[in-house]
Amino acid sequence: MENIRRRLPAEFEPHRAILLAFPHEGADWPGKYEAVQWAFVEFIKKITLFEKLILIVKSEQHREKVEKKLRQAHVNRNQIDYIFLNTNRSWMRDSGPIVVKNDDGNSEALHFNFNGWAKYANYHKDKKVPTTVAAHLNIPVTKASYNNRHVVLEGGAIDTNGKGSLLTTEECLLDPEIQVRNPDFTREAYEKVFYDYLGITHTIWLGEGIEGDDTHGHVDDICRFVNADTVVVCREPDKTDGNHVRMEDNMKRLKKARLENGKPLNIAEMPLPSRLDFEAMRMPASYVNFLILNHAVLMPLFNDKNDYKALGIMNELFPGRDIIGINGTDLIWGLGTLHCLSREIPL
Repeated sequence: MENIRRRLPAEFEPHRAILLAFPHEGADWPGKYEAVQWAFVEFIKKITLFEKLILIVKSEQHREKVEKKLRQAHVNRNQIDYIFLNTNRSWMRDSGPIVVKNDDGNSEALHFNFNGWAKYANYHKDKKVPTTVAAHLNIPVTKASYNNRHVVLEGGAIDTNGKGSLLTTEECLLDPEIQVRNPDFTREAYEKVFYDYLGITHTIWLGEGIEGDDTHGHVDDICRFVNADTVVVCREPDKTDGNHVRMEDNMKRLKKARLENGKPLNIAEMPLPSRLDFEAMRMPASYVNFLILNHAVLMPLFNDKNDYKALGIMNELFPGRDIIGINGTDLIWGLGTLHCLSREIPL
């Protein structure tokens, strides 16, 4: 490992831009592709009110189709830079680069390996996203390795306070049989990778994610940092719901956890929306899959009785930022919403 000190900024720190990839085919949203495209337009419109957007499209022809929709919705297209790249999917949180800051103040794009969440075969086009985006940003790329292995790590599997503490789950990273990202990787191996590449000195290991999570335990559906010493975590009071035991275990772990400075966490609770099913699947609907912007937070809503409670909690957690709800009922059919689809680029 070269002698470079790196730091992964927290999402609530200032951004240079947000990265999205506009879907060009509907495999992730069968039967809802048209609706999802308009959901993307609304997502883009809200992002561009607050900051620049880097938007990946498949081709010039695809860009023209997207631009037509953006014009119809009166989106500020001056806020958008385009990248042409044929991708498999649009989940930039996981296939996009993780941009860190070095001790000299410069940015660096980390190229972690991506293997389709150790579940799908059609992901090889997405492996080109980090280097392509880094070239657009004109920043260097570093391949993240451990013992000469290219480490698999998705952005949705981690969340940081920017000070040295990181949240993740055992279900996602340490399960030895289901959706294994890095075979034979230990807890200590991950923590070494976190330290070397992300500047993490303290890892908080939660247990399981929510039911229906296609990624097998991404932390960005259950618990997020909202400032340097505060997390918001999902709770499910219904003891007959499969998420109840999972979330109670995570709450116990958080109460025992300590930050990098030795202090306990401030913990805010967030309800989950009522169970949301489509066809034979339970959707991983969660209010904590929000995206923090410069001066705003975009939050998925689900036409649910708990929507207003969730909005109220977020207003308390983010004083000084606009809290804006975006309908996530179509997006969640792809098994993710706002945070999963986006990637912030630190300033």
